[in-house]
Amino acid sequence: MMGKARDIRTAVADELVFDPLVDSAGITVASTGGDVALNGTVPSSPLYLAGAPAARRVAGVTGVHNRLEVVLAPGDYRDDPVLATAARYALELNLTVPGTVEASAHHGNVILTGTVAYGGQRAAAESAVATLTGVRSVRDDIEISCDARPVDVLTAVQDALDRHALIPDDSDVIVATTGNTVTLTGHVATWAEHDAMLNCAWMTPAVYDVRDELVVSGRPG
Repeated sequence: MMGKARDIRTAVADELVFDPLVDSAGITVASTGGDVALNGTVPSSPLYLAGAPAARRVAGVTGVHNRLEVVLAPGDYRDDPVLATAARYALELNLTVPGTVEASAHHGNVILTGTVAYGGQRAAAESAVATLTGVRSVRDDIEISCDARPVDVLTAVQDALDRHALIPDDSDVIVATTGNTVTLTGHVATWAEHDAMLNCAWMTPAVYDVRDELVVSGRPG
């Protein structure tokens, strides 16, 4: 078991070096079996976001804890009014983000507020501001508001899962709804399958929240 843990840790570290979107210089990897933690510092928000997806691509990884901290280079600092203005402009330029979303900034942390109709709009807002120079983190306080019956939400999510090419027909994943909150339970073989299921749920109109209770086995079927 210890040898396997070391192999996964080494493989994740190698993947971080391999991925051109990751700056691995300040990152250390720890693992307990397939449970991986990324520790250390990176110089920007995009590099913070790139670490976990790279680790999840490694065979045998069943969980990733992103504990990286963004430490901006001196030339990348922006004061709060400048950063807030840049964030608002980025939101305006993104056609997916409705005008109901607002942005403010506090010590390099961008806070998003307002309302959207579905999860894809909220994800688009996060992406629009996360890559701006001077951003240390993004706090998403956007609310989703859309009229739809919970039974219709359940049917729409299940239909989306059934259509998806990455999700096997014999999947044991169960979709449940409480109001407009979707809960996914069951087993998936890979992180690609896991992410496909969450994306299907979040893309469905009138889904206000998605509870991820999926178990990643790390063993393709």
